[in-house]
Amino acid sequence: MSKLKNVVDERLKLRKTEKEKMAERRALMTKEQLAYVKRKDAIEKIWPFFRFLILFGLCFVILYPLIFMISCAFREQVDMNDPTVMWIPRHLTLDVIKETAQAIELDKTLWNTVKLNIGCSLIQVVTTSITGYGFARFKFKGKNIFFGIVILMILVPPQVILLPQYDQFMSLKLINTAWTMYLPAMTANGLRAGLMIFIFIQFFKGLPKELEDAAYLDGCGPFKTFVTIMVPNALSSFLTVFLFSVVWYWNDYYVCNSFFNTNKTLALMIKNISTVLKGALFNDASLQVSTRELVVWTQAACLISIAPMLIMYVFLQKHFTEGIERSGLVG
Repeated sequence: MSKLKNVVDERLKLRKTEKEKMAERRALMTKEQLAYVKRKDAIEKIWPFFRFLILFGLCFVILYPLIFMISCAFREQVDMNDPTVMWIPRHLTLDVIKETAQAIELDKTLWNTVKLNIGCSLIQVVTTSITGYGFARFKFKGKNIFFGIVILMILVPPQVILLPQYDQFMSLKLINTAWTMYLPAMTANGLRAGLMIFIFIQFFKGLPKELEDAAYLDGCGPFKTFVTIMVPNALSSFLTVFLFSVVWYWNDYYVCNSFFNTNKTLALMIKNISTVLKGALFNDASLQVSTRELVVWTQAACLISIAPMLIMYVFLQKHFTEGIERSGLVG
């Protein structure tokens, strides 16, 4: 107890001395300096309150739809018409999830989505990394022109080039095949490929040139240097680009809807979820049913769709954040 009392007394003395020093400093200040110090003290006291409001508002905007989705996905339809039920369902059930999974044919749909998603993402990571490395380390004729094309890939929306792509794939008889997604990824021209190339350019520029010089002295060529030296040092950027690619391919319905008439993905199912649910639940896709009557099933479908992405991000969040910081996208 005596030791604790001594520690408390020492801290009180330090606080007193600090206050005394501050009082002495203020006594020597001019009126303008005192006014500035007072304004600064007031801002420091008020700012935490405003910061709390900002963070609370952002959390509400981001988390409210997710909480509502989870609440609806595990309740019965009768709870939607019960005014006493707000967030916690009165009748907890898994039937809505099961019925929704059967309606969207989850096993086939999930396999089609993973097959397109993971395959295109892996291919795109490889092609965009090679392209980014070429821009970052080599000089060649027309480099500035090609880099301008990369910037246009970031700025120009995919809808602009979708019709020419469709005509090209139609002439090659590739519509309704996975090649319509794989070929652009193989040529570093897939979904948001321009941004991924830019991420790799920024990262490879940040690596010391001495690493490559040492590899060249050991007899490595450009490709072997890239594989054995640069890739191991760029794993964080590879993971970042892979996560970006997975999310964009997973959520894409516009491009898939343009090239596929029969292939089913989760994004396409969510796009047409009302028709799918009416056909599965009421055996009539053209039946007029209010949105409120289908809300528990639509929210369950959305939850099923985003659940894999949420789980993946939870486990890879640390590596994803490190990759963003090291790629130069923030600063």
